[in-house]
Amino acid sequence: MTLSNSVAASDADILAAATGMGPVTLRVGDLDAMIRYYRDGVTLDVLSADGDVAVLGRGTTPVLILQHAPELRSPEPRAAGLYHTAILFESREALAAAIYSVATFAPGSFTGSADHKVSIAFYFTDPEGNGVELYWDRARTEWSWVHGSIEMATLYVDPNAFLEQYLTPETVENPRLGGASVGHVHLSVGDVASAKEFYVRRLGFESTFEVPGSALFVSAGKYHHHMAMNTWESAGAGPRRLALGLAQVDIVVPTHDDLGALEERLGHYRTPFRNDGLSLAVDDPWGSLVKVSAAS
Repeated sequence: MTLSNSVAASDADILAAATGMGPVTLRVGDLDAMIRYYRDGVTLDVLSADGDVAVLGRGTTPVLILQHAPELRSPEPRAAGLYHTAILFESREALAAAIYSVATFAPGSFTGSADHKVSIAFYFTDPEGNGVELYWDRARTEWSWVHGSIEMATLYVDPNAFLEQYLTPETVENPRLGGASVGHVHLSVGDVASAKEFYVRRLGFESTFEVPGSALFVSAGKYHHHMAMNTWESAGAGPRRLALGLAQVDIVVPTHDDLGALEERLGHYRTPFRNDGLSLAVDDPWGSLVKVSAAS
């Protein structure tokens, strides 16, 4: 499933530097259980709950939209789709509070931790098998770039030592510190070449780091990554069938002019999209829905 590389994008064909991620929408089988995990474990607040849809986040910032779809089955093994939703916290203390909360609420959901040089991350799996990353960013002045690529690594982090250093009795009692948002979204895809053609050339992200044939990291505005795609568990995957798990990835560009530029670019590449007057919706090569809207 390789898309055409016949037309080169100009330097202007990139998403605006202030582009960011919106909420991730998941189809879930047990809405109540998933709300409990993200509310009582991950420490998100229920911003709204209306019938079969619940929105969770912090303050006025939505992070997850849960859509009840009990008629659907789990995704097939090695299918394309969500690898993890990465939730960004404002401080190490806020991150430690969330880690302690989810590890206490659902200790079996913890899967690992890492220092990536640009960030410190802790990984979990929610009750329906969706990957979750909770992380904190180091200051951009501490990041290193070499020949246009961000320097990242996977170094060991002792989760108990991290909690001992940054968790306090006050944050155990009140773990909802500061804001939380979707920092990046990591997808499982069938091949990296098609992912690069779609997310870089057509959608307009810039490549920040690549493991040839295995993984691609992309961003706007020189963030370490707003999205990533890998084939670690999904090499050769074809189009997704309708299933539980990822329903939609939201991207937010600064202005309607930025949305218009994206519409022109997608049209130039003859990439099918839907325009409802407020946003553009486009399917990636594996059928994962990406919606782009304007902040203003």
